[in-house]
Amino acid sequence: MIKRPANPAPAILLTGAGKRYDIVSCFARLTKTIVADPNPLAPAQYAAHVRAAVPLIEDPEYVPALERLCAAHGVGAVLPLTDLDIEVLARAHEDGRLPALVPSAEVARATYDKYETHLLLERLGLPSPPTVLPEEDLAELDYPVMVKPRRGSGARSIHLAHDAAQARFFLDYVPEATMIQRAMGGPECSIDCLGDLDGRCLNAIPRTMLESRGGESIKGEVVHDTELIELGRRVMEALRVRGPATIQVFRDPELGLRITDVNTRFGGAFPAPTYAALPGRTYPELIVALAAGEQVAPHVGEFRAGMTFTRYYWQLELDERLAPTGREIVPGGPTAPR
Repeated sequence: MIKRPANPAPAILLTGAGKRYDIVSCFARLTKTIVADPNPLAPAQYAAHVRAAVPLIEDPEYVPALERLCAAHGVGAVLPLTDLDIEVLARAHEDGRLPALVPSAEVARATYDKYETHLLLERLGLPSPPTVLPEEDLAELDYPVMVKPRRGSGARSIHLAHDAAQARFFLDYVPEATMIQRAMGGPECSIDCLGDLDGRCLNAIPRTMLESRGGESIKGEVVHDTELIELGRRVMEALRVRGPATIQVFRDPELGLRITDVNTRFGGAFPAPTYAALPGRTYPELIVALAAGEQVAPHVGEFRAGMTFTRYYWQLELDERLAPTGREIVPGGPTAPR
């Protein structure tokens, strides 16, 4: 259970919110929420109490801009909603500049590079598919394989190769650093996890991937699979992940469970663990509690399975000052008839 102090909840700062209106709105219902995004048309910022334009991540003024927002609004936790600034926030946290809820800079750097992720998992005794770099003898590989960028998200530039000739073609075709990973069979699942400030896993909630687009799950079902739950806990605590993480897994008929990606942020299917959580234990609620200094006991495996989620798109109209007009396409809004 969560021990709640009498003090007001601290504010939460979310970076790179993009179109994640679902995540921002969940935090905004709990406490003052600030979105820092350099894009003035990022739709998710309009679910926040405060919208702030900040420099690009590579700009030396990026972290100072976030520091000023934290000081001005009493921010208790900073969370990235994209992969791009996790390592930057991790370094700022280690320097004592930001209360960022992210893993160590070392883990952030390794998990941003899928080949380094593979090496890290192997060192920790965690299951990862056979993975090599393009310099290996392609004729000796066990096909089919996936040729994929070492960095990137959204299933971008990932290609299935059935033999060495196809693998060479795709290695030449993809214009960035690549790796080759054995193609996994069997069902694909994701495990949505949350770690506390000490890297203890608070919960691990698996879900199926019924349908995805651009690498992002849009339909799935929450399942109570003890093997997946335990794997999620092991990964979180081996990497000492602070904050949210999504672990992508295949249950291959020959190799068993293999981890294909570790994203130390909220996943695309954020609604799934939110629906599945027990009352008072959604990940945003737990994060606000951690930011307030509350003690949250691990409750791994305690959630409601069986719910199916299906995601859809909506939009906002902005006026000439880029302020929401509140006008709807259809009077009454997008709520479906009951």
